[in-house]
Amino acid sequence: MSAPRDLRDTIARDLRPVKPLRSPTMRALALLPLAAAIVFAVPALRFFRSDMQTLGVVRGWGFSYAQAVAGTVIVALALRESIPGRALSRAVLGWTIAAGLTLPALLLMLTASTFDLGPAPGRALSEGIGCFRASAEGAVPALVVAALLVARAFPLRPGVAGALYGLGCGLIADAGLRLYCEYTAPPHVAFAHGGAILGAMFAGVLMAKISAPRR
Repeated sequence: MSAPRDLRDTIARDLRPVKPLRSPTMRALALLPLAAAIVFAVPALRFFRSDMQTLGVVRGWGFSYAQAVAGTVIVALALRESIPGRALSRAVLGWTIAAGLTLPALLLMLTASTFDLGPAPGRALSEGIGCFRASAEGAVPALVVAALLVARAFPLRPGVAGALYGLGCGLIADAGLRLYCEYTAPPHVAFAHGGAILGAMFAGVLMAKISAPRR
């Protein structure tokens, strides 16, 4: 039985042309130039760590840009998660988050010669806040772009998508922070560096839920 004419007219008036989404990988590539700029800008706007020459090009710039690429890949997974019918499994989510949180520590172990280099006595809090702020400020531009890209789709689990792109953007900013901060003491790294990445994840969750389409 055919639909009533008034119903067909109502549907026809509501139809709008829709621009197809590109693949998550192609959309995430738009973030790469910004990621590269963030890695450079975080230390350039302050100062580069004093042991840059000892660290070398590969362990310094190479590892940082590799981490930024890893962060961009996680943003691409968030873009896939935001497409209905392409949600990530719990296993993939778990492994992705675990790998993302572990990567900075792994790079630290590969580059540090000692793990007791930290702020001078009485400077731990102020130095920690300084690194946290530098990383958080670096993550903001990437978070805004990632939030816009995810909102362009229709995430059925905006909190999950937000946590993923928040993690990716946190890794991008932390990749620049490691060219600025040379401290290796676990308390400083965990609070200032790791805390900023977790903060970016939390900010991503909030941004994704606020910007998620309502219909």
